[in-house]
Amino acid sequence: MLIDMRKVEQLIELWFDEDSNYFDLTTKIMVDDDAVATFGMNAREDIVLSGLPMVELIFKKLDPGCTFEALFKDGDRVPAGTTFANVSGNAQALLTAERVALNLIQRMSGIAGLTAEYVKEIDGTGAFLVDTRKTTPGLRMLEKYAVFCGGGRNHRLGLDNGIMLKDNHIAVAGSIAAAVARAKANAPILTKIEVECDRIEQVKEALEAGADVIMLDNMTNDAMRECVKWVAGRVPLECSGGVRLETIRGKAETGVDFVSVGRITQSAACVDIGLDDI
Repeated sequence: MLIDMRKVEQLIELWFDEDSNYFDLTTKIMVDDDAVATFGMNAREDIVLSGLPMVELIFKKLDPGCTFEALFKDGDRVPAGTTFANVSGNAQALLTAERVALNLIQRMSGIAGLTAEYVKEIDGTGAFLVDTRKTTPGLRMLEKYAVFCGGGRNHRLGLDNGIMLKDNHIAVAGSIAAAVARAKANAPILTKIEVECDRIEQVKEALEAGADVIMLDNMTNDAMRECVKWVAGRVPLECSGGVRLETIRGKAETGVDFVSVGRITQSAACVDIGLDDI
């Protein structure tokens, strides 16, 4: 996944404004201005790494001359007890940046690790795991990048990335056919149109209307198998709604092309990573 590092730098400004405001009071009192230090970033549990380029930017925001050495790369599995990066530079700057850096990489690596678990569950089914817009406000780009690091694929990055006609859009338009027709008449020519369906009758209507992708929302596995058989590969099918780690394989085995999971970003726990003096 491509990342706009200019936007990351803008976010870093906000994170430092939130955490240190005018200055880091403790560090300013306890550490000399010219003191230098070297710290290692250590995995305290098994992790799938995500966020290293962003962490380097965080440290270099406060000490542009610091040295950041990545010993692994994003997407790598790092065993517990392993040092995956070292940073050396002005001690005040590194200590002030510590919590911002750890908060981010712990969150992103948690998402990457949970994503990898879901991807493993559907291995061999032919279905792809995709994320949703259920992300932390302000962190969507980075959380979706973390999904990519864990082996998942990205759905829409935002509302302007594609047209998804959900039940309320269809209700306002009057029917699936009317909603798709209106979307086709007004959308940019390369924009795909996805239609949310919860019954096979709606799937048939969406296909006949010219939908590019059809979402099977909260359907049973039997109903999805019927839809897969009827659509017969004419358009991609996405399974969505209430997918859990223990249920995803059965859903993927119905023959759908994509399984979207909000939990990989919405419910992932942060992993334990430390910044320790060397």
